[in-house]
Amino acid sequence: MSTAAALWLTIVALGLYHGLNPAMGWPLAVANGMTDRRASSLVATMLPLGGGHLAAMIIVLAPFAVLGWYLEWSRAIRLGSGAAVLLFGLFRLIRQRHPRMMARIPPTRLALWSFAMATAHGAGLMLVPFMLGLCAAPPVAPSAQAASHAAVMAYMARSNVGTALLVATVHSLATLLAGVCMALLVYRFLGLGFLRRAWLDLDRVWGASLVLAGAAGMALAV
Repeated sequence: MSTAAALWLTIVALGLYHGLNPAMGWPLAVANGMTDRRASSLVATMLPLGGGHLAAMIIVLAPFAVLGWYLEWSRAIRLGSGAAVLLFGLFRLIRQRHPRMMARIPPTRLALWSFAMATAHGAGLMLVPFMLGLCAAPPVAPSAQAASHAAVMAYMARSNVGTALLVATVHSLATLLAGVCMALLVYRFLGLGFLRRAWLDLDRVWGASLVLAGAAGMALAV
């Protein structure tokens, strides 16, 4: 398997993992579906949650993608981003309390809630090392007539920001898919009793996954 394929599979896998995590909001969709007694209410709840998650990915990934066009610093940037993810994961393992601001967001503002939750959990930061790995691949060379340094740098900037948007979109679609599937499973078959019996606190797992993502990003940059 090529490096690019492995990176994309990791991005999708992280999206599925984020979607399955109750902290990303699918229990809210179950609650709305059961309140209205319609599966359509469940799906309608998941859409703004997915939009908020996408915005949280873009706002983190895009600035790192722009930095990526300085090729002479690309390795240092990738190592630094991996270290940042690893350190944030350790911070999440040590301090698991959620910011108080989360409690001040009303449940009607689902997209804002999802954006804040994904940002507070470092969901976008987790993707940075893998996105930079994709950006590090040399772009297709422009025509000889436009081969000036400025043209090349502008081309790479567009290429890397486009990669960041694509990574955020693919990841968020995987998150949305996993969240909808989990919410429908609980709504249709398992019921709320499943949440009472099998609720898992994934904060430690999330922190550990951040540490692993950061370490993997650093290893890929070496």
